[in-house]
Amino acid sequence: MTERARAQGLPAWGSVLAVVAHPDDESFGLGGVLAAFADAGAAVAVLCYTHGEASTLHGVEGNLSVVRVGELADAARVLGAAPVRLLDLPDGALSEIGLDELIAPVLDMAAQVRAEGLLAFDSAGVTGHPDHVRATAAAVAAAKRLGLDVLGWTLPVAVATALAEEYMAGFTGHDRGEIDVVIEVDRTRQLEAVACHPSQAIPGSVLWRRLELLGDYEHLRFLQEPHPHAEERCASPVKILMIITGAADGQDATSTRGSSGRVDGRT
Repeated sequence: MTERARAQGLPAWGSVLAVVAHPDDESFGLGGVLAAFADAGAAVAVLCYTHGEASTLHGVEGNLSVVRVGELADAARVLGAAPVRLLDLPDGALSEIGLDELIAPVLDMAAQVRAEGLLAFDSAGVTGHPDHVRATAAAVAAAKRLGLDVLGWTLPVAVATALAEEYMAGFTGHDRGEIDVVIEVDRTRQLEAVACHPSQAIPGSVLWRRLELLGDYEHLRFLQEPHPHAEERCASPVKILMIITGAADGQDATSTRGSSGRVDGRT
C-alpha cells in the first residue's frame, strides 16, 4: 500500500480479504471500500459463502444460483478483486452451519492471499439478514486465530433508522463515537460493479436509497476488542479518508472444486 494511502488513514494492509454471505454483498455493501483499497495499491480478495439463490429479487430470467455466478465474477473484475472463492452453502441457512465449518475457508483463503486484514459487514449484519451476521462471526473468529484485525462496514444510526422506517427492514447502525473510520469515496467503480448484478439491482431497491443517504461517505468499525494491532490504528476516533481514484486491472474470479464437492468461484 502506498505511503500516501497510509497518510490518509487507511489501514496499512497490503492484502485484504473480504468475507461476505451473498453475491452482491461485495458490491452493494463493500464496493466503495474494496475499490478504495485496490486504488491505494492493496491486493483485494473475496470469499463468498452462498450462491444467493434464496433472494426474493429476480431482475433477470434464469436460475439465480447460476445467474449470480457470472454476476459476481463480473463485479469482481470491476472492483479489481482476485481471487474470488465462491462456496455453495445454503442461502438463508448459514446460522445452521457450525462455526468451525465456516471458519475453515476463511483460514485457508487468508493464508492463500497472505491477508493482512479482513473486511466484513458489521457484527449485527447491517441489514438484519442472519447470513450477514453469521458470515461476520466467522470472519471475526478466524481473525482472532490469525491475529488480524477485522474492519466491519456499518451505517450511521441516522441512515439506518431512516432505512428501517422507510422499508420496514432491520437495518442497524452506530453513533459517530462508535465508528472508527469514515471514508470519502468516489463511487464510480462501485456503481459499475453494482450494474454487474442486474438480478438484484432493480429499480426501487433499498440499495439506491441507502447510497443516496450516505452520499460520498462509508463508515467502518474495528470489530475485535482488544484489537490485536491497536497501536497501528488511527489515533483519532474518526478518521476521514480521501480516496485515490484510478483504474485497476480487473481479474476473473476463480472456480475450483474441492474434495467436499463444494464449488469455489460460484454464487
